[in-house]
Amino acid sequence: MRILIQRVTNASVSISGKIVSEIGQGLLVLLGVENADDEKDIEYLSQKLVNLRIFNDENGVMNLSVQDVNGEIMIVSQFTLHARTRKGNRPSYIDAAKPEISIPMYEKFCKTVELLLSKPVKTGEFGADMQVNLVNDGPVTIWMDSKKPL
Repeated sequence: MRILIQRVTNASVSISGKIVSEIGQGLLVLLGVENADDEKDIEYLSQKLVNLRIFNDENGVMNLSVQDVNGEIMIVSQFTLHARTRKGNRPSYIDAAKPEISIPMYEKFCKTVELLLSKPVKTGEFGADMQVNLVNDGPVTIWMDSKKPL
């Protein structure tokens, strides 16, 4: 399971020109599920996500979590995070889980983050053609993979 975390001042998801989800200060998270993912991947990444200290404290040091700043989280499904690009110029998505696997994993991840955060998590719409708008704060962008912890 992979997530791309972006610290944002605001973010929104639109479908067919209509905003379906939006947040203020917090984290925009793009989530990719692969075939080998299970509950352990959800637990590992959800814990890391809500406790990751990437917001500035009063001294301007990244020392606070999204919980500490009472921030929001938006999670958007993103199968392209599992693109293989080593050969040729057309990405292969063979590692990305099919919807029958990835939808329940995505929903479980969102629910787990909600429980840890103690507030609702905003989402995109799985499988939809979405337009994601964001103001990356910093910019701060962090990539995490449950199979290859960095």
